[in-house]
Amino acid sequence: NSDRSFCCFLRFDEIKEGDVVRHEGKRSDGYLEHIFKHAAKELFGMDVKEITYKALKNKDFQEVTLEKDGETVLRFAAAYGFRNIQNLVLKLKKGKFLYHFVEVLACPGGCLNGKGQAQTEDGKPDKALLNQMEEMYAAIPVRLPETNLHIQKMYQDWLEGMDSKKAQETLHTQYSAVNQTASNLDIKW
Repeated sequence: NSDRSFCCFLRFDEIKEGDVVRHEGKRSDGYLEHIFKHAAKELFGMDVKEITYKALKNKDFQEVTLEKDGETVLRFAAAYGFRNIQNLVLKLKKGKFLYHFVEVLACPGGCLNGKGQAQTEDGKPDKALLNQMEEMYAAIPVRLPETNLHIQKMYQDWLEGMDSKKAQETLHTQYSAVNQTASNLDIKW
């Protein structure tokens, strides 16, 4: 049955050390870089080799854009830390939200700088260890998700193909506005 084949797919004991790969990007934060390059290729036929982050208000709020024929056609942002997240929510509420995609991470500096990481005795991030972790992460080979044989097998065996009805129902959703009621918490960002 299809549920059983999916469970077998998730067995980690079959993964060998050489199988460990990472997504594109300099850090382990998220998939902004991969999604940006994929969108550029799929939507605009542009093969982007390297992206440039532009720091806006601070180093934890950065923007990546793609221009075609002098027009900005993609605008992505990376917002790390709650202050930047709050600013994004405010812009969204005011209708001044310019982004097609936003990568949001709670920790300033990203995941490797998070409170779950090793710190110095005074509770501050260990910058030497952070640099070492970033170097180790960068040394792991990159493999695009769409070339991963495990992912291809999952699509074939469990989701019945890339464009199947089951894939659409399982992996896609729609969003709609939520009506505010008196019982909702009044959170002010």
